[in-house]
Amino acid sequence: MGKQQMTEMLKGTLEGIVLTILAGQPAYGYEITAQLREQGFADIVEGTVYALLVRIEQRGFVDVAKVPSEKGPPRKVYSVNARGVDYLDEFWRTWGFLAEHIERLRPHAESPQEEGQ
Repeated sequence: MGKQQMTEMLKGTLEGIVLTILAGQPAYGYEITAQLREQGFADIVEGTVYALLVRIEQRGFVDVAKVPSEKGPPRKVYSVNARGVDYLDEFWRTWGFLAEHIERLRPHAESPQEEGQ
């Protein structure tokens, strides 16, 4: 899949992905970016994550705590709140619906076992 196509597809899902990470444990922007990269989203840039964090904070999906940092200003640590959990539940219900219906549309190639018969 091309980088541009991946970027376009991620635009609509990145909020849910980041909230899922935060549902596991509170984190600050750099940690979230690192976790995304560990999960194979190597092309995610920190600026994208920080812009998304501002957006989900404005939408009321996360709580933010300022934690002292050994280097520089305090870090903003994000955690999912009740409204974010509700959004996340709806996100995964919608994702499941879409994935199921898209999979039905996808043409399936015969498995190697079926080809040999």
